[in-house]
Amino acid sequence: MDVNAKQSANSKRVPAEWEPQEAVWLQWPSEFERVFQPAFAQMTAIISRYQKLNILFDSMSDHKQARQAIEAAGVDPDHANIIWHQIPNNSAWMRDNGPVYIVDDGAMRIQNWEFNAWGGAFGSHIPFDQDNRVPSLLGEKLDMPVDVIDIVHERGNLEFNGVDAVILNWSTLGDPDRNPGYTREQADRDLKDHFGVSRVVMVEGIPAGDLTRGHIDGFARFIDAETVVVSRCTADSLCQPGDGADGSVYDSAAATIAAAGFKVIRDPILGQVRYRDKIFDTNYLNWLVGNGFVIAVGFGDDTTDTAAKQRIESYFPGRDVYIVEMLESWYDGGGVHCHTNDQPAM
Repeated sequence: MDVNAKQSANSKRVPAEWEPQEAVWLQWPSEFERVFQPAFAQMTAIISRYQKLNILFDSMSDHKQARQAIEAAGVDPDHANIIWHQIPNNSAWMRDNGPVYIVDDGAMRIQNWEFNAWGGAFGSHIPFDQDNRVPSLLGEKLDMPVDVIDIVHERGNLEFNGVDAVILNWSTLGDPDRNPGYTREQADRDLKDHFGVSRVVMVEGIPAGDLTRGHIDGFARFIDAETVVVSRCTADSLCQPGDGADGSVYDSAAATIAAAGFKVIRDPILGQVRYRDKIFDTNYLNWLVGNGFVIAVGFGDDTTDTAAKQRIESYFPGRDVYIVEMLESWYDGGGVHCHTNDQPAM
């Protein structure tokens, strides 16, 4: 496939995550999410070495705490690559409420998909109105046009190859608490129209305990335009191949993606860890790719963390790979990719 020719022929596309980026964005944790701050400070330390990092904070108190956490991580919070913005927000999961950036006829635009806090999966008490407005406010700040999409969906359930394809989990998009009455046929048409893709690949199934209803960035990730890495359960993981639960979800996703014409690499889950009252599989696919680096979730297990680092280095040769322990985030349902939102460069 001539990727450059396809990109040139496509007037509308979402750039792939491994393409050059203008910046990464974060919403700094506040209130009940303050426990994430040490991991956010570590991410800040890494990202700011390579590119611009925009940090949204909700209040001056949050700003003060953020600066203290970043200083404790050995970084100057006034580093030239760190830009602060006081913009109201509700949560620290900017992948999901934040913008989708799309290039249309040579110009960058923002898409603001509806956000309702994951279909209310974490409880009706979780606020989201401010999060839902963030993409439009960023459009004003960046002087980019904003297209409001009247469909509830999160960026964490969208994997783009930057050319002609998107992979997502229908269990998320078709969730009746997000989009009641919405059909696969409607979704196929809408996604092709909004993203300019010709291939829409929908997997299905919800890993145990996943309150997002199976965001794709937890178990299937593009690493180039034609290759997808999909989680694989092993004898050492909590899940097992073909177990009718997580193992079957991953195996089915791999088969669906391969049937769509993509090369599939299975990433083995080589262990499990206990944290507080939960046991987690050491699944490392919730990574962020940036300009010259990759950050992946760490589980505090030197053996599996080291093995994962080596595998990810093979997926992204030439990029520095970092493992950041994020068990507090994982306990609450996500990792580094869920917390970050990357802005492509023009």
